[in-house]
Amino acid sequence: MPEPTKEDIDALVGPATPHFAYQLRARVEELVAGLPDGNPVKHYGLEKMELLDRLGHASSKAEEGEREPLSRPGWEQIPSSAPAYDPLPPGT
Repeated sequence: MPEPTKEDIDALVGPATPHFAYQLRARVEELVAGLPDGNPVKHYGLEKMELLDRLGHASSKAEEGEREPLSRPGWEQIPSSAPAYDPLPPGT
């Protein structure tokens, strides 16, 4: 297999949702495992693995923007608004 690229990592991480975050994190980890520590692609992969960790505790894919207001119609039917940048604490 050729050496992985940032584009390869983006192809895995781009469509990530909270439900599949840890499976995708494992794939990124395997993809960059053989790269030397100073490799920029490995560093990029480690950053994306951290994002996937946060996303795994979130309830939406949102990486930016504000939380939805509690006054939004239908809010009582949404279990959580935790985005990837501010995920729920583990175990909740």
